[in-house]
Amino acid sequence: MSWTRTLPAALAVCVLLWAGTASCGSEHAREQENSAVSPSPVGKVLDDTDEDGRHYREVDDENAPEVDIEVQPDGDDSWDVHLTVRNFRFSPPGAKPKAVKGRGLVYLFVDGTLVSRLRTPECHIPADLVPRGTHTVTARLYADDGTVWVVDGEPVESAADITASGTETTAGPSALSAPANRLRTGGRGSPDRGGKAS
Repeated sequence: MSWTRTLPAALAVCVLLWAGTASCGSEHAREQENSAVSPSPVGKVLDDTDEDGRHYREVDDENAPEVDIEVQPDGDDSWDVHLTVRNFRFSPPGAKPKAVKGRGLVYLFVDGTLVSRLRTPECHIPADLVPRGTHTVTARLYADDGTVWVVDGEPVESAADITASGTETTAGPSALSAPANRLRTGGRGSPDRGGKAS
């Protein structure tokens, strides 16, 4: 072989080696990029559970989800519920049952009894679910996998006391109507029919 043929062959080998290294580096960079994009576990699932055995999912206080609840009387002894959420999105119907940071459902309780799973910030509680007397309406945030969003060991929830002057009848959770479906301290109370704060 002559000198003129050896030089192009040597240059071609160098180029291939350099390109191969760059390619490996690019592939490695793509792998790192993909691993950074792929979802990682959200928070830490604790041994503690809610009243129904759903595990708590602890998240950091920074940018943690929050909820406020306001319950106002409506006609016929029924109640309108309005929620204000921060760092939280309502999951659409059919969402996969996995925890996604700042997303999920609001479970609505009356005196500790689950009456609805909400996918919107508003719903209506019929009088049948709130017999005469004072009751606590609680909104608690849950991830799509059914775990309870928790900050500093406390469920992300808000509660309001209401006083109903209606009838003594009660009904099951199916009577609650909702359009579709944190605060670590209590929410705003609602005035009773006489205008007194509860």
